[in-house]
Amino acid sequence: MAKSFQDIMAETRKAIREISLESLRDRLEAGESFTLLDVREGEEFRAGHIPGAVNVPRAHLESKAEATIADRDAPVIVYCAGGVRSALAAKTLAEMGYTNVESANPGFVQWKDRRYPMVVPRVLTADQRDRYSRHLLLPEVGEKGQAKLLDAKVLCLGAGGLGSPAALYLAAAGIGTIGLVDPDVVDASNLQRQVLHNTSRVGKPKVDSAEETLKGLNPDVRVVKFQERLTSENVDRIFDGFDVIIDGCDNFPTRYLVNDASVMKRKPVVHGSIFRFEGQVTTFVPYDGPCYRCLYPEPPPAELAPSCQEAGVLGVLPGIIGVIQATEAIKLVLGVGKPLVGRLLTYDSLGMRFRELKLRRDDDCPMCGKAPTITSYIDYEGFCALPSRA
Repeated sequence: MAKSFQDIMAETRKAIREISLESLRDRLEAGESFTLLDVREGEEFRAGHIPGAVNVPRAHLESKAEATIADRDAPVIVYCAGGVRSALAAKTLAEMGYTNVESANPGFVQWKDRRYPMVVPRVLTADQRDRYSRHLLLPEVGEKGQAKLLDAKVLCLGAGGLGSPAALYLAAAGIGTIGLVDPDVVDASNLQRQVLHNTSRVGKPKVDSAEETLKGLNPDVRVVKFQERLTSENVDRIFDGFDVIIDGCDNFPTRYLVNDASVMKRKPVVHGSIFRFEGQVTTFVPYDGPCYRCLYPEPPPAELAPSCQEAGVLGVLPGIIGVIQATEAIKLVLGVGKPLVGRLLTYDSLGMRFRELKLRRDDDCPMCGKAPTITSYIDYEGFCALPSRA
């Protein structure tokens, strides 16, 4: 005997458990742990959804359910626009072996009408969907992750050897706001490694040259320029408003200042440094791992820390280290992967070898230890090696 749609829905609702919108709201507010599954189409989801929801359109449920919900006994609440698709989805999940599934009835339309909490995510334009299409294919990024990148603010300390590749790839990835701190102008000797600049811009401020390159690569990017040297007087003003710091500094006074300010402000720092044929990268997340002072309690004597201008540097080396720094910053923004927290990655270009060293937080560190003694910025120029130019 043929069944009507009404017959099918009646049987479906008898076979599943339903939950009211009020109950769903209360459970969300109570912080209850469950997977909230939105089975509407992607366009509907992007127009607004319940906080914490994961979107798997009803048409793709069978193929994507296992990847989205690994534990078949975990609680799942499904919702759609009006309660029909979610009911059918709940029945499908039960047939697939999911044992703890509920369907919200009615759906999101009434949730919105009742002015319950909702999220309206950033909607990518057609041009952005084309530009970032390879990111959108990655489950770890997708539209939600790309929106995070577009909303992110990353500060690059230096628009030179390390800052050049880092800023280029941050811009290409769609980091919405990139800050650049550099007081210098482009010099012909920079062009061997500082790929943000070119011959026609020799004598031009590096931040202006960098902005021209980055905007030419990606018009989505907003460039905030600071044509000044980072000091104890301006570090608060410059750091405020940025989510992640990429440290491409070339002198110890600034590195210690960056460390202390980042710990005080609890901002993660991706640190990189280069010397001749070698480089290193680590990520400092305040109080989740060691800080720069845990690694280097005191600066080395000036004669043991020559600058690139004095010792030289392989031109491609900062490209490798700077790209790793950009990768770390993007991972921090997305909240994916395993950043180099508590790990120092070293690179030997002549031997073409990477090594990883474990770093431990120092309980006696004067900055992040159990009894810190540094509570304000100091005159770092007074005890560190003289600044140099990378």
